[in-house]
Amino acid sequence: MRIGLFLNELGVPFETVVDQTREAAEQGFAGVWQAGRPGWDPLTTLAVSGRTAPGVELGTAIVPNLPRHPLALAAQALTVQAATGNRLTLGLGVSHRHIIEGQFGMPFDRPALRMREYLTALRPLLNGEDVAYEGETLKAEGAVMAPGAEAPSVMIAALGPAMLKVAGELTDGTILTWAGAEVIENHVVPAITKAAEAAGRPSPRVALSTFVSITNEPDERRAWVAENFGVAGKMPAYRAMMDRGNAAGPEDTLILGDEKTVERELARVADAGATDLIAVTILGPEEEQKRTNEFLADLARASRPKQN
Repeated sequence: MRIGLFLNELGVPFETVVDQTREAAEQGFAGVWQAGRPGWDPLTTLAVSGRTAPGVELGTAIVPNLPRHPLALAAQALTVQAATGNRLTLGLGVSHRHIIEGQFGMPFDRPALRMREYLTALRPLLNGEDVAYEGETLKAEGAVMAPGAEAPSVMIAALGPAMLKVAGELTDGTILTWAGAEVIENHVVPAITKAAEAAGRPSPRVALSTFVSITNEPDERRAWVAENFGVAGKMPAYRAMMDRGNAAGPEDTLILGDEKTVERELARVADAGATDLIAVTILGPEEEQKRTNEFLADLARASRPKQN
């Protein structure tokens, strides 16, 4: 299982994000990932910071696709590719009703159809092809000229059956959150693999984005997540995922404990079919975060393919 690091870019200076990216690469993480949140634009940031961090995957986990037209997103993604030597993995998601409707004033009905139509237009654009597409929810006509930029890998946040079918048929995999080993093994992997096989696509990536902490105070860390992220348990897509894993809330999906406990839980996740870990290591005091990062970096280096 490849181990990447989720960057804590929210509310920090831009140069700090650049430093975080470089340090993660120097530590040996397989990739660095950013989310689309109220702050620095992740794709723009990765285009800059990725140039200081050679050799690592640069991923978004995730950016909402609906506020960006496929022509605009294709141009932005290919610009990142050109700037960073083609290392971008473009992670997309439909986001949530209260964000898309409440903040952007855009419709959120039929999210799986909207994602399917969006990808149908986006993928050819990323390959430099002319597109003339008109579906039920989207129209796109044109092309993006980006000499030397290769199409990035595309993944989506797919949790439910309909979105996992879209992911398997049209993308390179899924990015999960608030999920445990049982959900990955019994729900996610069978659904996305079946869809990929039916579409004649390669085995999909299954990336788990989750909080990881080497800590002697797991109950305190769970309480903090329950207080600060408990609202996730009320969002329909996340709630369904937690119910499949018998989790009362997001605090029941974390990977916490001493080194042996965390390594054992990570092995369970890998055995369940996760191909990638996107570790969120912001829990606890600074020394605890440092301990967690160093431990995960050791595992990341050990799991990377050896160079001939």
